[in-house]
Amino acid sequence: MARTTSKDAQALLQSLRSAYAATPTNLKILTPPMLVFMQIIDLYVGFAVFTALIQVFQSGNPRAGEIVLSNMSVALDRMLSDVEGHNIVLMSNHQSEADPAVIALLLEATNAHIAESLTYVAGDRVLIDPLCKPFSMGRNLICVYSKKHMHDVPALVEMKRKANARSLKELALLLRGGSQIIWIAPSGGRDRPDPHTKEWFPAPFDASSVDNMRRLADNSETPGHIYPLALLCHDIMPPPSQVEKEIGEQRVISFHGTGLSVAPAINFSEIAAACENPEEVKEAYTQALYNSVTEQYNVLRAAVHGKQGLKASTPTVSLSQPWNQ
Repeated sequence: MARTTSKDAQALLQSLRSAYAATPTNLKILTPPMLVFMQIIDLYVGFAVFTALIQVFQSGNPRAGEIVLSNMSVALDRMLSDVEGHNIVLMSNHQSEADPAVIALLLEATNAHIAESLTYVAGDRVLIDPLCKPFSMGRNLICVYSKKHMHDVPALVEMKRKANARSLKELALLLRGGSQIIWIAPSGGRDRPDPHTKEWFPAPFDASSVDNMRRLADNSETPGHIYPLALLCHDIMPPPSQVEKEIGEQRVISFHGTGLSVAPAINFSEIAAACENPEEVKEAYTQALYNSVTEQYNVLRAAVHGKQGLKASTPTVSLSQPWNQ
């Protein structure tokens, strides 16, 4: 493929502006976030995907009310009013490299300051995979090497371990300062469909990853709270069915609805009181977080894929669309 130039990027941006100017008022979208792509001269696909995401949330399409779902507003308001100055850790499933962009776009209408200040614990591929880079632009990232890819290249194992140690140190410093909101996917990788049923579900959480994050939060000298978060957005850019070592996975990009949900914090001490030893506590706490994420995910799936919309809400997972209120 021929290499493009900055002039090409500017020409493309001008074309997008022209198309925007010609768009009917009720379909217009806000394009300032797209300016960050001026420097991504070989990733025009990023424009298409990012624009598609924004259109889902802001286009005014009457179907958006049925397919884009979130109950984040009420939950986040509760979190911020109760724990001002404290640290928040969002234990989440992970669907694609577009997760940070999806979360930010779902939050920007009602909680733009959170969308801008969230810090994501991300894998190294968001920095080295050309297709993934645009989704990380403008996001606060702390990168770690996943256990799944730690031994892909034996000669690099020690380098990866040292890099992870530096990242954990940086994360500890952030938490020590307080008022941090950290997103982390303790599964260590993206969700994938069941090979037999083809149904998507959150990948199991790694107990050691959960416990390490909990310890960092507990030892930060600033109170911390851990909330289970569920995200449904795999249709936008699903990962390959199998874990691949090499960069350059074949990807399919599409236009689809998405959903985000967060449940009340899960108290570690309450779970520890019912367990007999530290190992049992670690597993039980991890399972409690995972069970909550799975419960929320199933509601989102019924709302989006099952086309039930807000009617998919349950007594414990109440969906809403604050941008329509």
